[in-house]
Formats: sequence, structure tokens, C-alpha cells
Amino acid sequence: MKAVCVNADRKLEVRDVPSPIDPPPGHLIVDMRAAAINHGDKSFLANPNAAGGRLNHRVHDVWGASAAGTVVSVGAELSEDLVGCDVAMYRSLNTSRYTIGLWSEQILVPRTSCLVLPKTVSARDYAGSFVNVITAHAFLETIGAEGYKGVIITAGSSATGLAMAALAHRRGVPTLSLVRSESAAATLRSLGVANVLTTGDEGFESELGRRAAALGTTAVFEGVGGDLTSRIAPLLPMNSAIHIYGFLGASAPVTVSSLVLMAKNLVLRPFSNFASATVADAQRLTAAITYLESVIEDPLFRTRIGKAFALEEIDAAMAYEAKPGAKAILVPGTT
Repeated sequence: MKAVCVNADRKLEVRDVPSPIDPPPGHLIVDMRAAAINHGDKSFLANPNAAGGRLNHRVHDVWGASAAGTVVSVGAELSEDLVGCDVAMYRSLNTSRYTIGLWSEQILVPRTSCLVLPKTVSARDYAGSFVNVITAHAFLETIGAEGYKGVIITAGSSATGLAMAALAHRRGVPTLSLVRSESAAATLRSLGVANVLTTGDEGFESELGRRAAALGTTAVFEGVGGDLTSRIAPLLPMNSAIHIYGFLGASAPVTVSSLVLMAKNLVLRPFSNFASATVADAQRLTAAITYLESVIEDPLFRTRIGKAFALEEIDAAMAYEAKPGAKAILVPGTT
């Protein structure tokens, strides 16, 4: 089968590799329908240690973390009812030594790297979705356990930002989404996201402080970093925590004075879904997947597709730049 593999120089190349057969217990084989290229796929290619070792083992060196497809075979301990089902996949949820990376015509992964999709949706529309919804769900579980009542979402128009807004709404957790343009703000409002601020607007700082206090949004889901973190930190309510999970603006340093840290009792910490109790604990991960399967049909969870590429077009796909939030996807065969 055709697969996109990473070589010793950390470059991507298309190879012919053996197709998986006879999945081991708890694993399944999937015919890939579409695989999304996420920001993390590019970042971890350049800096594999950033993934905490979860990408170190790849059978045949096949790359890729997100995809969707149709189950064709299951191993022992799994129900045969899964055969024929469409699933969204996020390979990094499990470090199984059998896993074949997802940018290939056929995929072998554990069941706990898969989310079964309803028959009413297209697998292609969820090629990059699982990573977003599990990250948002794990974050809400984490801050709920820590007593935080509301969330500021800095990359509000990103796929993970939309997933966060949708899941928080289901929980009754107030959110305040930050975006860079008024057009992005209008799009979010049209999708039903209630509280949106544009970071470039005059008076942004005063409005953020007022809204954050009124909504009680003391947990910040920070996917931008850099200058934005520095701007919002002094405006947050007392006892807030900034959880940094993304690095879109990482080229700029974060500058927060010690006075602000002390006066606000402010906490800055990283957030990783891998390190969360929701993902790290096997029983909680299974429960999270079951819950997300029941709500995944929400339109806000769908992958926004910019352009489809064949596996052989991997260089063009990696170079593709779409409007914010839209992703290149890889598909088997020709586009």
C-alpha cells in the first residue's frame, strides 16, 4: 500500500509498505478515506521531542496523527459490529507498538485511538476532528476538577477553539472567545458562539476585563501565546490560570511582570491532553470516547477542509496555506 513516511533526515516521502493483516487484540484495521494535516504534524516533524515521545515508534515510519475511514477488520476483544463503521482517528492517544501512522491507504490502531462516527455524517468531514474534541473535552474535565467556572479561548476561530465553545456550552460553562478579525467574530456568532471579542478592536482591553469578570472566565485556554498572553494577563480576574496548549505566536516572548503574577495570584502552566487524567487513565479515556461519540454530530466539530491532495502530492499538501481554520487533507488514490 502507499504511505507517507518520515526518513532519517525528517523529510516526508511516499513509499510502498506492507498492508496490515490480522489486527492484534484491541486493535482494528481501517481503510483511510481522508487524513488531515494539522499544525502539530508540521511542528512535531521539526521537533519530535515536543510530543513527549508519543511519535517515537511508527511501524514502517508512517507519519500522520489524524484521519478518518472505514473499519475493515477487528482483533480479539472487539465487537465484529465495528466492521463497516466509519471512525475518526487520533493516533497519539495510544502508544501501541503495533500502530501504523495514519497517512496511509490502510491504518492499524487501537480501538482507544478511534471515535465511531454516526452513519449520518461523512468520514471525510471528520478527518482532523478527534484531536480537537478530545483536547477540548480533557481541558474542561481538568479545569472542572480544579474548580474553575469559565473559559477564555484565545484562538477562538480555530478548530479546537470551536470544539471548546461547543462542549463548554453543553456543560453550561461560560466562554469568551477571542479572534483577530471582525469577519472571524461574525462567523463565530453565526455559528451560535455567544461571547466573542476581536483583539484588534479599540477598547479590547477594557472590554475583556469587564466581560471576564462578569462571566467568571478564570481559566484561559491559550492557543496563541506570545504577545497575546502578555496583553491579557493583567486583565484577568483574580485567581486565574493561563493554560498554554498552542504556540501560534511562540516566536514572541511572553512578558508578565512579577507584580501582576502576585497581585492577581496568576498561574501560568502548559496543557497537554496526553498529560491530562482524561487521556492518561484508560477507564477515563474510554468514558471520554463514549461521550464524544454521542455528541460528535455537532457541526462545530467538523473538519474545515481547504483542499484535498493525493498521498503522492504530500509536498504540495504540506506547503498549502488556506484561510485560518481550514486544513489540507490527504486522500487515497487521486483527488
